[in-house]
Amino acid sequence: MRVLGINALFHDPSAALVVDGEIVAATEEERFSRRKHGKRPVPFSAWEMPELSARWCLRSAGLTPADLDAVAYSYDPENALPADRLGLDDPWDELRQLYARRAPEFLAEVLPGLDPAKVRFVAHHVAHAASAGLAGPLGDCAVLVLDGRGECSSQLAGLYNTGALEVLRTQLLPESLGLSYEEITEHLGFLRSSDEFKVMALASYGKPRFAEEVALYVHGTGDGGFRASGVPWSEFVPRRRPGEPYTQRHADLAASAQHCLEETVLETARWLHDRTGASSLALAGGVALNCVANARLHREGPFDSIWVQPAAGDAGTALGAALHLAAGREPIRPMTTAALGRAWDDEQLRRLLEAAALPYEEPEDVATAVAEELAQDGIVAWFQGRSEYGPRALGHRSLLAHPGRAENLQRLNAVKGREEFRPVAPMVLAERAAELFRGPLPSPYMLFVHEVAEAWKPRIPAVVHVDGTARIQTVDSDVEPLVARMLRAFERRTGLPVVVNTSLNTAGRPMVDHPREAFECFGSAPVDLLAIGPYLVRRAKAFT
Repeated sequence: MRVLGINALFHDPSAALVVDGEIVAATEEERFSRRKHGKRPVPFSAWEMPELSARWCLRSAGLTPADLDAVAYSYDPENALPADRLGLDDPWDELRQLYARRAPEFLAEVLPGLDPAKVRFVAHHVAHAASAGLAGPLGDCAVLVLDGRGECSSQLAGLYNTGALEVLRTQLLPESLGLSYEEITEHLGFLRSSDEFKVMALASYGKPRFAEEVALYVHGTGDGGFRASGVPWSEFVPRRRPGEPYTQRHADLAASAQHCLEETVLETARWLHDRTGASSLALAGGVALNCVANARLHREGPFDSIWVQPAAGDAGTALGAALHLAAGREPIRPMTTAALGRAWDDEQLRRLLEAAALPYEEPEDVATAVAEELAQDGIVAWFQGRSEYGPRALGHRSLLAHPGRAENLQRLNAVKGREEFRPVAPMVLAERAAELFRGPLPSPYMLFVHEVAEAWKPRIPAVVHVDGTARIQTVDSDVEPLVARMLRAFERRTGLPVVVNTSLNTAGRPMVDHPREAFECFGSAPVDLLAIGPYLVRRAKAFT
């Protein structure tokens, strides 16, 4: 069965292709359109389809739209209620619902040859749930979805049993942990539905001194649901306008919001465990990208193991919707990597380098050459293999640096144009991780934070956040042999089994996906070396 999954309605439009139960391709529209998050999540944009990513998914498998057995659209307008009945102030939501109902015709227009009758609507949170419960390695498990909103709810708690989902609890809007966190994001001067991770980072600099008051509005209700709406943020701290300086009160409010989110997630997960008795939990939804909350849930929650979908936000619903339709007809093969996007072979890369008139060299081993550059404190743009699905750079579209130089945090934030309070992450060989970090292992997708061992904090200061944690990526040699070889070569030169890994992009831009974008990023930022496939481009030679 050939199923194309589509996410289009809110934000992070994306496409995914599942063929005979195997995940063949998955990617976000932003990687093609170069618009961050693909589009803004407003009703007027709901007609836009992820046509570029959908066409690529089909091309990658040698399929045409006519070859598809089904298209799964990750929203079901038949399950939606009017915004005013949900307590939402969105007078244009009716337009969004109209566009959703017309999705089959929109898709047939951008994918010529597609029969619109093949389009199936999959409920938004069911798609989220499938992206974790079916794509993950856990088998039968509890599943928890927490995000901003779906058709009329903001949560799904359930149980997967032999591939079938039993829904045990939903939370009706306007109560929404995701929307509440979006509000504090906007209140603190960031872009909502985009910059929530900045609130999480800023929270580490504050103390939750407003938590008791915020908890009056954000808390669990003891029955698997929660309240999360109507927080009067301005009563605690005046709204920060973009460009205004941060104060300690801003950090304290961020810490308070983060604390209440964590407490509510914990209570919800405990209720789900009591209902199911499951030992493992699959997480999805935008709230599941909050790696600090995930780590606390792992540390204090009732589940023995937790797996989080790498594309836990709305982008992941394209995959989940496709898997949900396929699951009833054939066994699903779990995803083993997030590297599900575009790639170029060595000859294609060589031709592109020559067309760009970039002087390049081909070392005997690119991993060893990169390790040597990093050991000499160079910054490396690393472009290898298929691009990642989801918001994390996982060793395919990355900026790499030496973790032993504390100043490299500020250096990378300057390169990328990011706020000074934001951390960068370490990648570490899976077999070495337990020596350096305390937390859930392995952690291949950067979706938990880990305590850094005291003995290692002064040795890898660039990746230690202000609270003594790091959001790590463990590297399995069988899954990522090139990255593992680079890490081993770096350790031989420095004694450090860790390299700084942050996304290959600059602020406000999507992660680099195409080689030409890698060239542009390399040329516009003070990066010392570009490692693209087996080739190296040195800044000193390219721009003299």
